[in-house]
Amino acid sequence: MLRRHRHAGEPLSCVPVAEGLLNRGFRLATTRGTYFLKQHLDAATADRATVARQHRATQRLYALGLPVAPPLADARGRTVTVVDGHCYALHPWIEGRHRDGSELSTGGSRRLGTLLGQVHTALARVMEPSGPEEAHDPTDGSGCASADLPETFRAIEELLGLARAHRPRDSFDALAEHRLRERRRLLAQHAHHRPPPAATAGWVHGDFHPLNLLYRGAEPAAIVDWDRLGVRPRAEEAVRAAAIFFVRPGGELALEKVRPYARAYRRASGADGTEMAAAAHRVWWERLNDFWTLRWRYQLHDRRADGQFPTVSALAVWWTREYVAVRDAFAG
Repeated sequence: MLRRHRHAGEPLSCVPVAEGLLNRGFRLATTRGTYFLKQHLDAATADRATVARQHRATQRLYALGLPVAPPLADARGRTVTVVDGHCYALHPWIEGRHRDGSELSTGGSRRLGTLLGQVHTALARVMEPSGPEEAHDPTDGSGCASADLPETFRAIEELLGLARAHRPRDSFDALAEHRLRERRRLLAQHAHHRPPPAATAGWVHGDFHPLNLLYRGAEPAAIVDWDRLGVRPRAEEAVRAAAIFFVRPGGELALEKVRPYARAYRRASGADGTEMAAAAHRVWWERLNDFWTLRWRYQLHDRRADGQFPTVSALAVWWTREYVAVRDAFAG
């Protein structure tokens, strides 16, 4: 890799970065500095053309002054290196740390909403007009915003069977059974509230959450991990991000922070209250139909997401109970 990036110096150390569920990252120290080396592994986004498009987007956003970390080009101007069939990219190392919503003040919540709104409007400027081939399921298969209920009920029965049969049985399995039965009841009660397809879509980051945003002090230093850049309903990304940034451990949303965040997003993006209310409704429905953490545990035998399950499963129940308050917090 460094033979193609001779300007980066000779390697001194290469240490894996712990965060990240789908790709691999390394902190690469050389005789000329520190870099972030990314290995693209997620099958849905790891081909050379897709990675190159992500790179072009970040280069254009950087030129507009947004906090991103575009890849470094090699001596021939290429930003994607293919080694043994895998795509790699070299980025500048950005010093900073992740901050979730509990660490953000009211002003910080406003800045977060403004930043995401600016990202969406800037992407509309720098990306080519979107066509059907760029559109993606907004949740990449984990839970569709217009999910089909018979399919969801089949998934619940399958996951219930797997949770009951799991050995050695533990408290997670008991909680999974409880939440699956609870979700089955909620979906039956609210089946008539299934939302229609979203009316509009635009280019979005696709995975905007605390682990993909680095802060230096109180200010965002870099938005990273653009693998899921794609065409989706923009206001839904704003709602989905808030549901990650501002969720408390018990599953409640910190609405006192959601309100200034959403107000700032509406101003920066031009989204109105009607659009935000519809987006909140669709993401609520998505959450009711979403079992990705359980799929990882019971179907993929991957426990890396187990720690997220108690909070995200409680959020779906709390959101249903506080539906009006949540909608109004986003819509103003």
